[in-house]
Amino acid sequence: MPPAMTDPLDIWAVDSQIPADNSITVDFLLPTGIYIQLDVPREATIDQIKMLLWRQAQTYPLYTVLGEKDSYMFQCVNQSAVHEELEDESRRLCDVRPFLPVLKLVARNCNRSERLLDSKIGVLIGKGLHEFDALTDPEVREFRSKMRMFNEEKMLKLQGLSWMDWLKHSFPPELESTAFNNFEDNNSRGWVKFFCRSVISPNLNPLDLNELAIRKQLTIHGKENEEFNPRDFVLRVSGKQEYLFGEQPLIQFRYIRNCVLKGSNPQLTLVDCCTIKEMCDREMSAIGVALHRKISNAPLPLPPKRRTISQMATNVWDINSPFKMLLIRGNKINADEAVQVRAGIFHGTELLSKSVVSTEVSGKNDLVWNEILDFEINLCDLPRMSRLCFAVYGVMDKVKKQKSTKNASKYQTIRKAGKVHYPIAWVNTMVFDFRAQLKSGDLDLHCWSSFPDEMEDMLNPMGTVQTNPYSENAASLHIQFQEYSKSVIYYPAFDKILEKAAEIARSNDTLSMSGRGGKKLHIELKEIMERDPLSQLCENEMDLIWTLRYDCRENFPQSLPKLLLSVKWSKHEDVAQLQALLQIWIKLCPRDALELLDFNYPDQYVREYAVKCLKEMSDEELSQYLLQLVQVLKYEPYFDCALSRFLLERAQANRRIGHFLFWHLRSEMHLPATSLQFGLILESYCRGSFTHIKELSKQMEALSKLKAINNLVKLSYLKVTRTKVKEVMNTCLKQPVYTEALSDLQSPLNPSVILSKLNVDKCKFMDSKMKPLWILYNNKMSGGEPVGIIFKNGDDLRQDMLALQILRLMDMLWKEAGLDLRIVPYGCLATGDKSGLIEVVSASETIANIQLTNSNVAATAAFNKDALLNWLKEKNTGDALDRAIEEFTLSCAGYCVATYVLGIGDRHSDNIMVRETGQLFHIDFGHILGNFKSKFGIKRERVPFILTHDFIHVIQQGKPGNAEKFGRFRQCCEEAYLILRKNGNLFITLFALMLTAGLPELSSVKDIQYLKDSLALGKSDDEALKQFRQKFDEALRESWTTKVNWMAHIVAKDNRS
Repeated sequence: MPPAMTDPLDIWAVDSQIPADNSITVDFLLPTGIYIQLDVPREATIDQIKMLLWRQAQTYPLYTVLGEKDSYMFQCVNQSAVHEELEDESRRLCDVRPFLPVLKLVARNCNRSERLLDSKIGVLIGKGLHEFDALTDPEVREFRSKMRMFNEEKMLKLQGLSWMDWLKHSFPPELESTAFNNFEDNNSRGWVKFFCRSVISPNLNPLDLNELAIRKQLTIHGKENEEFNPRDFVLRVSGKQEYLFGEQPLIQFRYIRNCVLKGSNPQLTLVDCCTIKEMCDREMSAIGVALHRKISNAPLPLPPKRRTISQMATNVWDINSPFKMLLIRGNKINADEAVQVRAGIFHGTELLSKSVVSTEVSGKNDLVWNEILDFEINLCDLPRMSRLCFAVYGVMDKVKKQKSTKNASKYQTIRKAGKVHYPIAWVNTMVFDFRAQLKSGDLDLHCWSSFPDEMEDMLNPMGTVQTNPYSENAASLHIQFQEYSKSVIYYPAFDKILEKAAEIARSNDTLSMSGRGGKKLHIELKEIMERDPLSQLCENEMDLIWTLRYDCRENFPQSLPKLLLSVKWSKHEDVAQLQALLQIWIKLCPRDALELLDFNYPDQYVREYAVKCLKEMSDEELSQYLLQLVQVLKYEPYFDCALSRFLLERAQANRRIGHFLFWHLRSEMHLPATSLQFGLILESYCRGSFTHIKELSKQMEALSKLKAINNLVKLSYLKVTRTKVKEVMNTCLKQPVYTEALSDLQSPLNPSVILSKLNVDKCKFMDSKMKPLWILYNNKMSGGEPVGIIFKNGDDLRQDMLALQILRLMDMLWKEAGLDLRIVPYGCLATGDKSGLIEVVSASETIANIQLTNSNVAATAAFNKDALLNWLKEKNTGDALDRAIEEFTLSCAGYCVATYVLGIGDRHSDNIMVRETGQLFHIDFGHILGNFKSKFGIKRERVPFILTHDFIHVIQQGKPGNAEKFGRFRQCCEEAYLILRKNGNLFITLFALMLTAGLPELSSVKDIQYLKDSLALGKSDDEALKQFRQKFDEALRESWTTKVNWMAHIVAKDNRS
């Protein structure tokens, strides 16, 4: 093992001090009461350890009392201080990582296959399923039961798939949204592996190419008359687990298009369908066994039947009493001052009635109120998705200096009558439970102590309705819901809501007239509807929209979000009319429907309508917005909802979507507010796609090993030289346990890429603070190029993910408009708490290194305008150089516009790179939405985007007077900007849906205001273009400041490698 420099108590660390023979002493407790101590290999599997123990047990008393070896399993206490049953005996001891090296042998329960599956799922999702089993919450139990039945139905459907349908499910082709035909010529040179080159049309479909390739092969061998069926073969991308099939033209496949744009030849291999059928049959067999096992086992308990709405049950709309509740006491409230509780009822972000405040109470930790909180809203007017929000806060006569300086943000508070209120804790709960029944009786609410930047009266309606799971240390409120009836009070079923709407319609003879407006009102309505999503509506405008709601439906169907904001949700008659109107509202475009999943629209039926619209999305479009769809799951108050079912259904129908759904959920399992909800969805996905578990587990194991190596590098770097650390890292990578874990797995960044074999000599760590690992793989699949990935541990990559996703969207929108700006949205994936992977873009270099290699003095390198063009000339000659300059021009235009619109900061010369083919691209998106760096209060970045004179020098092909090339570049920028402006509402919506992600620079609606300003929303195209031209001129005029910053960066950091 490499030399150790870590905490000696961590015996499982990669560099822990253990004997040279790599063994560890383990204490075994047998069910006979016998204690055995044994030295076992640290990297042995649980099965191997059990065999060693059994041999040793034969020499101890009571051996004959033991049953068969396979009737027992080990149990340990894991790192989370939880008992863990080691059902999966293929795991290594060093991967199990018991808290102490003590293993208890216990009798194995029946139904081992089911328990083994539970164990694998628990390890994979990072939360043991026994934790779910132990929960008494009826909502959890009902959701799990329903999802099991849901998954069995899906697996039954999978069993009937043909091999081609199975291929589409397991290895879906990567398609562009449109067939983009704006190429200089209509032919592209391509070739099929093992065959000679063939010039083909990009409009052929894969089946046509199959026939062409097979016929050519037969002709070569003199077998022109031999019969064949092109459907017996499938095209595979050489070096990848990616297949081309279907009716789409070849140019619509992302791989083919990228090859054409890069000027390279697509490399494809014909695969006999028998190979695919074998893989399909193996999976179908496994599914059959699983279904048979489920049928053979005792039937699952059915979810509790919902109470039938009988005469004994009470409709909440029939109760006109004010809503009230009893605040009994608070526990573990750590405050030296008097404490008050504020409560408010919200529907989305709308406060339905004036918030209520308790009296002041003082005490140590435990406080008693026994006070009724009376709200100014009747029970009948509470909407279905009402949430009760509480804030616990201290009351002081003045701010204590010591506290105010330590945490000033906590004192941005309410000041009344000379007193200051500062927040201590908050908690939310739904008024109706998951069965639509009004909550009743006593409730303990364990609070949260972290606060968002923006809170209304210290209430946090956007916060989770889950209580803090760490109940032992959390402050808590004990409340009691008042009783209004001896029978169950329920929110009316949907048919009752429509009946109410019909009753209102019958009682109002003028309804047909009231919903129509004249020409003047129509013009006013049109102006309101064309505003961006951030624009606030005044009371008069909301009244107008509601009055003209039928005009909205007929003439402005996309205005549905504004209509929903205009509904009086605290008036159940209006809510009933809205629900009836929603039934005849036309389906929105999926992109427009995304806004309806924002927190402002919590109504169950509105969200179900939005999901119906999303079902029209193709798999490619759904993948584009998956990041946001996972985040808005946090807005869902109940586990079983239309959105979670939709995502699970699409994930189980398309393994690529399932792959990224898994990682988006898994990366946030460490967050206590979402771990239960996300864990339940992950469990459901894994049960329904259990054949995917093996691949995902392999990826998880590899990431665990990379994290261990990264920790080793960080610790070693403090003690020894860089060269020595590199040796330690390579020694570790060459160990069998690491080589095995890091070989032959799907890349989490792209499941069609196989990470085959480590090229250990080319692996390294980078010099930045967190010492990211640079890992290089050789690709053993024929025709595959080396694959590089960067593993980061200690940096939150979610903001980079968002920026790169938006860049991909921009690229797609530009291509849909016929403009391809050669964007390079490389892969980036958060995989856990401040950890993740970044794709290495091959054959590329930073601007800083290019400038340094073409200069003798670091201080002058940034001012060498010829360096970049000379580098491109070194890498390209003749026509290739012209293509490289064209690539540079287009990509530079794209990134100028994109970085300006997104307000991307920290643009030093190590954060901008260029590929050898000419494509310029930006990396590292740690600062977005105008959060530019400053030093000593002085803004370091003074330009709206980076456009230096060496960039212009390349664009003008080294000819200063080449106004035509520069004019075309400027025109590309302006055209790209106007295309983004047309989709401005979509960008605002996507960022708004990410507010719950907890990103440091996207925490409130105010942060999104930057987008509205940069896109000049609310202005005409001419006014917006004028604004952009001013920014363009400013970027050119002030580019010298960029050069000065780059010089300082290059001098401060040695980029020579």
